[in-house]
Amino acid sequence: MSRDTRFSDVLHIMLHMEQAEGLLTSDVLARSMGTNPAVFRRTMAGLREAGLVRSERGHGGGWQLARPLREITLLDVYEALGRPHLFAIGNRSQHAECLIEKNVNAVMVDTMAEAATLFVTRFKEITLDQIAPRRPVNACAHQDG
Repeated sequence: MSRDTRFSDVLHIMLHMEQAEGLLTSDVLARSMGTNPAVFRRTMAGLREAGLVRSERGHGGGWQLARPLREITLLDVYEALGRPHLFAIGNRSQHAECLIEKNVNAVMVDTMAEAATLFVTRFKEITLDQIAPRRPVNACAHQDG
């Protein structure tokens, strides 16, 4: 199963946005995420709707943060992305006939729910300014612009 890196990708580019002077184009940010501009714009749509980022179309347009990093939590970003799955672990069957499988399913469901609650609680406590570098970063090795 492939990993869903959208959450960490978006956090990465939002921290770069904060350091940028002015707007960053979809091309530049898509390269930073390792994707194409159309996929980037689809990924960012929920963040724009949530008021975390804003974009301007046309020549000279691009993307920028809509709020300071101190006002954006990891939970805000996670929810704006549609709450991507945190775990790839699942049950063998949703309608088990076997008592052992029912017991396994029950403990898995309960444990995963507890873990998801812990993630959400922690995501609510962390703002993006807490994970931003303390000094400006010019560019990442994989970034062209």
